[in-house]
Amino acid sequence: MAVTSALLTVAEFSGLPQPSGGVRQELHHGELVELLPVKMLHTRIQKRLVGLVQAALDPAEYGVDKEFPFRPEPEYEVWVADVAVFILALCEQTADDDYFHGVPAIVIEVLSPSNSASEMLDREEMCLRRGGQEFWLVNPQRQSVKVIRAGGSLALTIGIAYSSLASWADRLPCATFLIVKALWLDHTAPPPKPGAW
Repeated sequence: MAVTSALLTVAEFSGLPQPSGGVRQELHHGELVELLPVKMLHTRIQKRLVGLVQAALDPAEYGVDKEFPFRPEPEYEVWVADVAVFILALCEQTADDDYFHGVPAIVIEVLSPSNSASEMLDREEMCLRRGGQEFWLVNPQRQSVKVIRAGGSLALTIGIAYSSLASWADRLPCATFLIVKALWLDHTAPPPKPGAW
């Protein structure tokens, strides 16, 4: 990840030319951050998560998308969630030439080899301290998902490496448990029912 040292506003960031080669730009604490293009496994996991999460949501109330840009603060911040669950009414208030204001209800990040622990902690704190309800950290290498709720009420890591995955079912909302199970264990399992959250 390359970081430049110029302090930028959201307006200045929005006026930058789009980089070539699939490089993605974000604005973190007033600094331009350039992220390398993701690999195919990352993209496949994002698409699978969008499908699984979308199936569990009430489509009249929530939306889900990948590569979702948002402004967790009014100025100096434009982040992009790998997958985001957002309230449709709030999204509809966003102008076409702006970014979603605030933090999506759930931000899901898929770990890549280039991610650092401090970068992921910064993302988690940025999201949960500014209105996000949950932050998920998906680890493809370990086939696990860490679910953190705002206020520290829940911090669980579940995945196929854990021999008693079923024992976590009583600690997670039904839909979250079923999504994690379907993501790693059973690609033929039906997704959670709409409105399961």
